[in-house]
Amino acid sequence: MIATSDSVTRHAESAAPAVRRHKARPVPLTDASERRLGTARDYVALSKPNILLMSVLMAGLGILLAPDSLGLARSLMVLVGTGLIVSSANALNMVLERDVDGLMARTKGRPLPTGRMGLWPALTFGVFLGIGGTVVLFLWGNPLTAGLGYTALVSYVALYTPAKRYTPQALLIGAIPGAMPPLMGWTAVTGSMDAPGLTLFLILLLWQLPHFIAIALYRQSEYARAGFKTVPNVRGVTIAKVQTVAYAVLLVPLCLLLTPIGAATWIYGAVSLLTSVGFLAVCLRGVTTELPARWARRVFLASLVFLPALGVGLGLDRWIG
Repeated sequence: MIATSDSVTRHAESAAPAVRRHKARPVPLTDASERRLGTARDYVALSKPNILLMSVLMAGLGILLAPDSLGLARSLMVLVGTGLIVSSANALNMVLERDVDGLMARTKGRPLPTGRMGLWPALTFGVFLGIGGTVVLFLWGNPLTAGLGYTALVSYVALYTPAKRYTPQALLIGAIPGAMPPLMGWTAVTGSMDAPGLTLFLILLLWQLPHFIAIALYRQSEYARAGFKTVPNVRGVTIAKVQTVAYAVLLVPLCLLLTPIGAATWIYGAVSLLTSVGFLAVCLRGVTTELPARWARRVFLASLVFLPALGVGLGLDRWIG
């Protein structure tokens, strides 16, 4: 019995590494699984995740800034509804621009121009998200918030998207719906459009102008090939730089405005001052001496830091102040 037990034990021990190796080996995906995973990734890509994340963050700032509270569950649902509206706008934008997306390096890999996804699935997806987002905002927010979301969706898709091919004023047209999320967060709590919520709306509206001018300047040749009427392509590089600096100058007092109107304390004021002045300094650095693409890339990267920094300032303000 002992000999038999020892042999069994030795056999089990010798087999154990093989078992462990077998368990560590990943299970290969079937062709069907790979297709489903690829399709899921394409649907996610239609929502433009980076823009979606920033928009939801700004809606959260609107909720955070409001004097009352929705509660955690309703706040999360308002953020979900806002995310659905933004995703719908982005997906429908891709549907309408599927022909020109294939002409630009940064967009040619999207699901529609590559042929990985057909027109009708993308269109259905975008419409479904828009309807769902509006319903969610109506039920867990209020009619005003749902109306603002629906207005943002329609104006982004029906006005901004086609206007890009005809006028550089499309930049301002698109900035209006793009700035809606923080105002929607505010109105979801308060049920009204008041000075603090409108100030957040104006901050995001103004921030978008240098942000997108920098992109248009960095990708100038691609936008020209696609037929988009951007500020650099229509009015020239110098005007584009002047406008960028001007918008950065205006952002300084606008960001500070939340403190004197009583919506935030000196903590947010200090953070917003450092953030806005720092961004202005980046815009001024090398504006007349550096190559346009190099200067534009730095301004673009600085703009990506701008909104999260304001969010941190507002969070600290609510936590400490």
